[in-house]
Amino acid sequence: MPLAAMRRAARESVSGLPREFWWLWTSTLVNRLGAFVATFMALYLTLDRGYSATYAGLVAALHGLGGVVSSIGAGVMTDRLGRRPTLLVAQSSTALSVALLGFMKDPLAIAAVAFLVGMASNASRPAVQAMMADIVRPEDRVRAFSLNYWAINLGFAISSMGAGFIAEFSYLAGFLIEAVMTMVCAVVVFVKLPESRPVRTALEKESEPDVGLGTVLRDGRFMGVVGLSFLVALIFMQGSVGLPVAMGEAGFTPADYGMAIAVNGVLIVALQIPVTRFVEHRDPQRLLVVSALLAGYGFGLTAFAGSIGVFALTVCVWTLAEIVNAPTQTGLVVRLSPTHGRGRYQGMYTLSWAVAALVAPLMSGFVIDRFGAEWLWGTCAVIGTVAALGYWSLMRGLPEEETATGTAPAPVAPAPEAPASTVAPAPGDPADLPARA
Repeated sequence: MPLAAMRRAARESVSGLPREFWWLWTSTLVNRLGAFVATFMALYLTLDRGYSATYAGLVAALHGLGGVVSSIGAGVMTDRLGRRPTLLVAQSSTALSVALLGFMKDPLAIAAVAFLVGMASNASRPAVQAMMADIVRPEDRVRAFSLNYWAINLGFAISSMGAGFIAEFSYLAGFLIEAVMTMVCAVVVFVKLPESRPVRTALEKESEPDVGLGTVLRDGRFMGVVGLSFLVALIFMQGSVGLPVAMGEAGFTPADYGMAIAVNGVLIVALQIPVTRFVEHRDPQRLLVVSALLAGYGFGLTAFAGSIGVFALTVCVWTLAEIVNAPTQTGLVVRLSPTHGRGRYQGMYTLSWAVAALVAPLMSGFVIDRFGAEWLWGTCAVIGTVAALGYWSLMRGLPEEETATGTAPAPVAPAPEAPASTVAPAPGDPADLPARA
């Protein structure tokens, strides 16, 4: 592609998005650049503290459990208190708990604070997704979510490399650096972003019912999306829980796994934006069906891998599924969420990923130990097929204009340029999408 065409494509990919989105995007990038703790937590507990692998797994499970607990509560806070207050509380709590975790010595104290870190870090996700839906036009949301997902992975790739060097110097330094950078994100959002929660008029309050958690649970179509999201998340999680175990049992070294999985981050950083430009205005039903099949059978092909090159090739297949699925599915969640209930809906969607993060390690360990790795990859293929059939059936019932244009069934939230009477001021801070949970 000529240089001029590449410049034009890049310009079109980032044009038309409001300034407030870019502050939120910047805060997400900074937040992920400082995400050291999740990267080296297992090494910190086993090598630096001398605990067993079993204990390290328990701490990781408690961290995930904290995310499960906070998902719903954070969604309710997002709707009741506003996006900015929820983000401020979540990010400030994350910074403080991460710093505290670095000083903990007692095993019970480490486990308890890890649970708090999981709660705090996950609490910001419903708020940041609701705020992004508020400030970006419906036709630009898939592109905006894709750019945000790209920032998450770019930051994750850089922080993963930096975490190794920092760990060589001091594990405590990694905890403190993450705490400082998380607090910086809180300040950026608090200073630069207005509250985006739409204010309901008296007429809207009379004509539209209030949205509670019961409303979300009774929304059959949306809960179907949540269930399918859980299935897809179970598949993607195997890249970090099932794949390293299977490669280790097959005689490959940790360095071999590192080389294979590095393809995931490189492809996302390189292809997320151009692939999104290609699929942005295409039928989301087909995109979600295809991405589910690619995810399931991408991992399914791992059963036939016998070299690093073939493992890397399978990673390419399911990474393409991840690139397509993440912004498309997040956009679908926004379209199915009523404007004044986005926080609760996003909280329930976030819960699907948090629960998958808990179930995936148990599932991979059980299947590999009892039946062998080949059965795990076959199970992934089956789950991907079920998810694809679910998306095809679920979205077949959507009104034609919803599927084609991506318009929301509820009134669209006002952009930040709207009159002051539609925007309520408040305090706040940032987070990221659940796709890299």
